[in-house]
Amino acid sequence: MTRRLLAGYLGLVLLVLLGLEIPFGLLFARAETSRLSNSMERDAGMLAELAEERIEENNTDELPELAGEYAERTGARVVVVDRTGAVLTDSASTTPAGADLSAQPDIATALRNRTTVGTSPDPDSGTETRYVTVPGSSGETIRGALRLSYPTDVLDGRVRDIWFTLALTGLGVLAAAALIALALARWIIRPVHALERATTQLADGTLTNLPATDLGPPELRRLAASFTHTATRLQHLLAAQRAFAAEASHQLKTPLTALRIRLENFEPHLDPAVHDSLDEAIGETERLGRMIQGLLSLARLEAAATTPEASDLDAVVADRAATWAPFAAEHDVRIATTGRPAGHVWAIPGALEQIIDNLLANALRVSPSGSTVTLAVRHVPHGIELHVIDQGPGMSETERRRAFDRFWRASDTHHDGTGLGLPIVRHLVDASGGAITLHPAPGTGLDARVRLRPVAGHPTRLVASR
Repeated sequence: MTRRLLAGYLGLVLLVLLGLEIPFGLLFARAETSRLSNSMERDAGMLAELAEERIEENNTDELPELAGEYAERTGARVVVVDRTGAVLTDSASTTPAGADLSAQPDIATALRNRTTVGTSPDPDSGTETRYVTVPGSSGETIRGALRLSYPTDVLDGRVRDIWFTLALTGLGVLAAAALIALALARWIIRPVHALERATTQLADGTLTNLPATDLGPPELRRLAASFTHTATRLQHLLAAQRAFAAEASHQLKTPLTALRIRLENFEPHLDPAVHDSLDEAIGETERLGRMIQGLLSLARLEAAATTPEASDLDAVVADRAATWAPFAAEHDVRIATTGRPAGHVWAIPGALEQIIDNLLANALRVSPSGSTVTLAVRHVPHGIELHVIDQGPGMSETERRRAFDRFWRASDTHHDGTGLGLPIVRHLVDASGGAITLHPAPGTGLDARVRLRPVAGHPTRLVASR
């Protein structure tokens, strides 16, 4: 953002500079050309008068000195001819005395008592020159002509100098504007960065550095103060909510345990006809205990750190499949692992184990005898998918949409689930930066797909099938 502000500010300054300096440079170039032309015409007229006097007095020997002094002082070239166009002197000494220049257009025009101003290549040097040719006359009597010329390099040099000066001035202004813009951008951006860090920490649930409320413009100071007040109150409310859930769940465990013991102690004293009702009451007590344990687990997860780390998915899949295999065998269910090696994925510590355990527990709970639960690792674009596929009754589309709601269970459920397993799984997957979805399995059953982000640069190894 600092670079964007700096670029925008400098772009505006540069646009203003170009809008001012380019017209000024063009105006100066035209003014310099006009000034040089006027100066040349003035000097040429003065020199022509002096030359005309020398010619009238038949004192042409002084003309070389007159032309040479002016040429040495100004860098111009002075050529003087008589009324026939014969050269009397040339300050550059390239045209010999007596040479006839009457055929040259500017000389011929001047000998007709008219002044000529223009630009043309110098016939001797070939360089571009700007010249003024004026007649040397008294009234209608023409006694000669004078040509005064300057190389255009002189004018071009002056124009280049002004453009160079304007460029240096513009660079200086840009440098000063860059320093001012950088200071201004930092003044504005520092509180914005502080707010960004604070919001990131708040999103992670661990806001430790509150943004300063005395930095930047007044609007950002008020925003930082408002954010600090909101974040502090939100943290207090979240802490109170988590503390309530944890304490309530913990405190309920003891009376539930005592209630179960009392119910079991009633069994010898009750009529055998009500033993089934007693067993159902004890079962409901046990389910309520598991539900409270699930709530306690959720409260701990929400309060724990949620920074993903590199975890070996292949190793976790193999370990959990081996751990659950004996329990599955007791129910005549087989656990199989398939797929290519996945390597390391991003997950919060311990999340992969809990995710697989919950999904396997749900799958085994609904798997019929003789069926197979498959743990499949598949590579997909920009990620790794872990599939837990059972061959149970499956779920309808409506049930799959509601399966992640807390305490929700299908209306035809005959098992003793608490409705907290999948919500816990989704919380763990979301905290790991992944996503979980439920799909129908081929034939019958449910396919729980957990998409995780791979960690680049970690080696992979083969996953054994069971």
